[in-house]
Amino acid sequence: MTDTSDTRPADGSARAARPSPLLRLMRYLPLIAPVLLWAVPCWVLLYGGQDWPLPVLTAGTAVFGVGLVAMPLAMVRGHGRRQQDRAAILGDSLLGGSWVLFTWSVLLGVLLRPALAVAGVGDGQDRARIVAWTVLGVSAVLLGWGYYEARRVPRVRQLDVTLPRLGAGLDGTRVALITDTHYGPLDRARWSARVCEVVNTLEADLVCHTGDIADGTAERRRAQAAPLGTVKAGRARVYVTGNHEYYSEAQGWVDLMDELGWEPLRNRHLLLERGGDTLVVAGVDDVTAESSGLVGHRAHLAGALDGADPDLPVLLLAHQPKFIDRAAAAGIDLQLSGHTHGGQIWPFHHLVRIDQPALAGLTHHGARTLLYTSRGTGFWGPPFRVFAPSEITLLVLRSPQQPTAPR
Repeated sequence: MTDTSDTRPADGSARAARPSPLLRLMRYLPLIAPVLLWAVPCWVLLYGGQDWPLPVLTAGTAVFGVGLVAMPLAMVRGHGRRQQDRAAILGDSLLGGSWVLFTWSVLLGVLLRPALAVAGVGDGQDRARIVAWTVLGVSAVLLGWGYYEARRVPRVRQLDVTLPRLGAGLDGTRVALITDTHYGPLDRARWSARVCEVVNTLEADLVCHTGDIADGTAERRRAQAAPLGTVKAGRARVYVTGNHEYYSEAQGWVDLMDELGWEPLRNRHLLLERGGDTLVVAGVDDVTAESSGLVGHRAHLAGALDGADPDLPVLLLAHQPKFIDRAAAAGIDLQLSGHTHGGQIWPFHHLVRIDQPALAGLTHHGARTLLYTSRGTGFWGPPFRVFAPSEITLLVLRSPQQPTAPR
């Protein structure tokens, strides 16, 4: 191995590496994004050759101008230090609405308008107006449908997962997964109770919550989280922290979940035994825990497995899918995660994939490690889900081994 500790730049000066143009651009994204989200639809709907009457043009421009100013102000007041729920609802709704308008203004502006020209439909003004009305119609339909999808009780997604090391006595073990409930500015106490009722119908041996319970402190969102205390499990209810807990006094959420009868698996494990076979159920804090500054909070897989028999199969709870690299290196059998929301509002999933190795569903990593990523039970921020339905998941663990025949 070559020792490079004493190497110097060719010009003899110690210059810091310059950030790439993309990284420099990312610094300004919080300023650029709101402008693009409102300016692009404004241009496509009002200034793209439609020749609207002056009152329509003036009123429309004023609406977009108000949205551009109101959205970031409401987001800051709603999610900043003041944490005003009404402001958060307004800002989040404007963010979701502008994202959908932006998406379909770009797509239909690029695709529909040339298609109309090729088809010989109308003149330039006619085509521009058709695009404008189509963008408005598609956006309205998707936002209405997306709001319904976000607020409804999730459907149950059931799948069998075969774990090669799972003993025959554990075949058929039922694991229910909820995650990313995100109790927040919109009061969802009734929704929470109905979700818990559905979970109870699954008759699960193990019920898991993989974090992002809420946006806000445990004291502030207690009423919405309280129904979690009614969840029933044959063996255990287990919970790990998500990144949003670390925005809102994470230890308070750990304490509340413990009070509600859930076992916080903070870098520790428990054993689930059935039919003479054993499954290690482990959990780690979210990967953002250490940077939160809270004493004792960090993602520590070795600590979670300390004392566990290495020959036993392991089910690991970790909020973010990107923890899978560490899980695969340790030979974990199955990791359960959330965090991605499946993208929540299409096509945001393309940005999620930049940060995470999986978006949703069951994926294989390393020699034997499986990862199941839930699309989430609730929603964050904008009260919309577009082409990314929420879910309550039931995983039925299967063993490839045949049970021993009784003698």
